[in-house]
Amino acid sequence: MATQLSPYRLSKARDTYNYFNIFNAVSWNMLVGIIVTLFALRLGATSSFIGLMSSTFYIALFMLPLGKIFARRFSIIGIFSFAWTARSLCMILAVAAPFVDYAGHRNTALFMVFLGVLLFHLIRGIGMIANNPVLSMLATGPDRGSYMTQIQIISSSIGMFGSFSIAMILGMEPPIFIFSLLLSVGVITGVISGTIIKKVPTPEPPKDGGGMKLGEIFKEAFSQDALKNFLFILFIVVLVSGITRTFVIVYAREVFEHNDGLISLFAVFGSLGHLMAGLIVKFLVDRIGAKPLFLVSVILGFLSLIPVIVLPYSAMENVSGIILFMVFLFFMLSFGFLGSEGIAQTYFLGLIPQEKMMDMGILYFLTLGMAGAIGTNLAGLLIDLLLFMGLSPFVAFKVLFILMFILAGIALSRNKKMKAMDSMPLTNALEVIFSFRDLRAISLLGKLDKAQDMHEEKKVLGELHDTPSHLAIDGLLDRARSPKLATRQDAIRALEKLNKLSKKAEKALEDDITNNPFTTAYISARALGNHNCYSAIPKLRELSFSEDYMLAGEAILALARMKDKEFLPEIEKIILNTQNPRLQIMGAEALGMYHNYESVPVLLHILRAKNLPQYIRDEVILAIAAIVDTQKKLYKILARYSADNSMAVTLAMDEAEAATEFVNKALNKKKSKFAVSVIEEYAKSFQNVVEKYVKENNGESFYRWILDIPVEYSRIGSFIKSVFSEAVIDKDLAVNDCLRLLIVHWAAQELRIWAAMLK
Repeated sequence: MATQLSPYRLSKARDTYNYFNIFNAVSWNMLVGIIVTLFALRLGATSSFIGLMSSTFYIALFMLPLGKIFARRFSIIGIFSFAWTARSLCMILAVAAPFVDYAGHRNTALFMVFLGVLLFHLIRGIGMIANNPVLSMLATGPDRGSYMTQIQIISSSIGMFGSFSIAMILGMEPPIFIFSLLLSVGVITGVISGTIIKKVPTPEPPKDGGGMKLGEIFKEAFSQDALKNFLFILFIVVLVSGITRTFVIVYAREVFEHNDGLISLFAVFGSLGHLMAGLIVKFLVDRIGAKPLFLVSVILGFLSLIPVIVLPYSAMENVSGIILFMVFLFFMLSFGFLGSEGIAQTYFLGLIPQEKMMDMGILYFLTLGMAGAIGTNLAGLLIDLLLFMGLSPFVAFKVLFILMFILAGIALSRNKKMKAMDSMPLTNALEVIFSFRDLRAISLLGKLDKAQDMHEEKKVLGELHDTPSHLAIDGLLDRARSPKLATRQDAIRALEKLNKLSKKAEKALEDDITNNPFTTAYISARALGNHNCYSAIPKLRELSFSEDYMLAGEAILALARMKDKEFLPEIEKIILNTQNPRLQIMGAEALGMYHNYESVPVLLHILRAKNLPQYIRDEVILAIAAIVDTQKKLYKILARYSADNSMAVTLAMDEAEAATEFVNKALNKKKSKFAVSVIEEYAKSFQNVVEKYVKENNGESFYRWILDIPVEYSRIGSFIKSVFSEAVIDKDLAVNDCLRLLIVHWAAQELRIWAAMLK
């Protein structure tokens, strides 16, 4: 049902809502934040009264059905604006309360505070019908989670600043009239926020005009297991959150007898916790999903209750220690439970279709209302009952927090039934949270989203290439469709570096090899091969004959990496028939990957060509070496030969001498005299046959030497022996120094293996 705003109008609407959010946060902090609780305690309120007054925050949510009725006749934004203005004006009753108290009517003053707060929340409840539709309209696109959290960050930042200001003002126990001044600031900023919200575009009303009836809403919600389970967990979490965050103020006042200024200072750290939770969620939510962050927040809130439960009574004598303890408690309760409330709304928005947002939003807030109202009222009554029974405030609050600990544990036990909605599993999410590489990748993706030009994009993509993380897939896929070739290349290269590709990424790469020849297709083909994307094999086979030789070569290599043996004969034909040097090189490399001995004659045939460039000869030799599994050691020999071509004979003789020494040392440990005598004679002749081969270009004796290697002691069997023995007497191949070095090196390895296998 949300209006689909253009990018410009969406940006403008978000800016307007941010201004509204600033004034709204100031108003909230000055009217019904910690200040109203401290005001009521200053007027002598009991725990039951605090619980009742706090429950009005949640009771107000039962006014949402009335707001829905108004939404049939008036615009949603109009209701929003009127409610926010009217609720602020109702708090004039609380502004006047200090004067009534000064006249000697304290109970009347306390009632005026309660009535002002009650009317504030009841009218707010009517206006809340617009909250989810407006947020759903503004929080569209891939940054939905981060934008929702940004709203929370603004509120918590102002809350922290407001709490600090209140702490400074109330720190010296000023006259009660100071509350009138602070509340007046809240009324004024509240009226301003109600005016600003008018400028936000109006979301589209439901297509049926009236939406679902309340009974239908409950019936549909409880017919969906995922939604039903989430509402149950939300109910418990909000109940625990509402009780702990409300009564931690009373806990500080009644148990440790802290003054208003110090409690307000604690609230600064509570706002800081909320702010930190918001910043972390904003950074992570669009990458790992809402569910794991919700669970992490609840777990942190759950763990923060343990210190309260285990705190010994003797610790109260340590004043500085208690202050640090309260700072920790305020911070962690807000970081955990208030953070979980914030991310819960993001999770809910993803769980519900947009066309049902207003109707199901009522259910969401009714759940919050029931949980908070029941929790805060029962908690207040429980504390007063325990105190009436003679328990000390210290023990009474410990009992309360133990109950909250148990309830939070019940909520956590149901986490497996929450729908994932493209979120990571909790264990994977924790790996991301504690992975510097993944966190850096997320940071780079944020920079990529904000990049102003192609040069900045290219720079960030280069950094993502050096910081491979699966979290970057979606961001890289967006850039892989860029109209700029260089950007597409960098994005696909960064995808190639990832440890694993998603199905969406594989599909994008398969589309690229089809649609973008001569540009990025060859990079995508390489990436598909590197990641063993077997579904792409048919398309890669087809593209092996492409006119784009880079694409054809990478397709051949990709098939070789995936060991597509059926296509091996076609690769052999391609490299024999092509005149393209690059394609010949890539084809030779592909044959080396198959490790198929029968491909060696094909590669030797290429070496017979006249005027074959050195760079092709080298690649073919290395491919043969890969097939016979001597590539790593041979590469060092060829590298030395490339540096000085005159060393061919020396390098070959070094190989023969080293192999002979190895055999002699190995034979000293052997028991079979007959077997020793055979290989000993064979080893003695090795240097001689190699010398004739490389110095005199006479391979006859080497030919017989190779054929006489016993098959049972050979690593690769008779086929390669036959091929190499023929090669040493082939006049067309005899002039190739690199091939001679390869055959000598292979023979030396065979001799070593023979010696090692003797018993």
